[in-house]
Amino acid sequence: MNPMPGSVSIREVAPRDGLQNEDPVPTAAKIELLDALSGTGVRRIEAVSFVHPKAIPQMADADAVWSQVRKSPAVRYSALVPNSRGAQRALAAGFTEVEVVVSASDTHNKRNVNRSTAESLDDIAALIEELHGAGASAEVIIATSFGCPFEGDVDPKRVADIVDRVVADGADRIAFGDTTGMATPRRVTDVVTLVRERQPDIPVLLHFHNTRGTALANILTALDLGITEFDASVGGLGGCPYAPGATGNVATEEVVHMLEDMGIDTGIDLDALVEAAALAQRVVGRELPSGVLRAGPRTRLVS
Repeated sequence: MNPMPGSVSIREVAPRDGLQNEDPVPTAAKIELLDALSGTGVRRIEAVSFVHPKAIPQMADADAVWSQVRKSPAVRYSALVPNSRGAQRALAAGFTEVEVVVSASDTHNKRNVNRSTAESLDDIAALIEELHGAGASAEVIIATSFGCPFEGDVDPKRVADIVDRVVADGADRIAFGDTTGMATPRRVTDVVTLVRERQPDIPVLLHFHNTRGTALANILTALDLGITEFDASVGGLGGCPYAPGATGNVATEEVVHMLEDMGIDTGIDLDALVEAAALAQRVVGRELPSGVLRAGPRTRLVS
């Protein structure tokens, strides 16, 4: 195993990726959760998505939420957009970091946005130009990077080809989404190794679900491969509305608990994070899957 990094950057995605997979919650509750997360020490938050309310009704109040949250100068906030209209809304709201999504799987992409992967890549090229013209950065998230609920295995070469295309089109960053928790350490190694061979300089972030209990093992594998940026969702909120069986994202507090115990700095206050997870649990009105939330943030094994 290679030496571990001294620090890791975690992007909190519960306000968007988490809540879009729950029954709609009041705007005030979303604001309260965002404000609580902004006070945990997390440096990046995916705040909202600007999508049509008929597609994702849980995000119908994105403008109202964003206009009322207390924006911390210590936090980089980002928004997800599906198209030019969404990008225009994000830019008008003041976002300078914008994410767009394409699926490595054609079937999943069609279920998600009713377009083929190739068609979405053409759209994304135009979006990148539009965002750059407005002074914003563009992160391309490649969903189903480690497997598809409809097509099964996804060839790492297909993922790497998509990376080559979007980098050529000007993407500032890349993220790989484990849309249904199919990733394993072997699959993570296959994708990351091939992409790094072909695109060694593009910043890479990994987004894992814990559907099959492999998320923390995947993060350890990624750390060994030199990846230091990860998504996580407080309490384990999240999934994918267009992927059957997609349970929650890896819980932020579980990731921080592990990294802290390994001596890897995240800048996040674990106690404050667990309080935010408890708030998220109250907001959605159900028990969340986080083991740290159940056990408490300072539980340690004693040898």
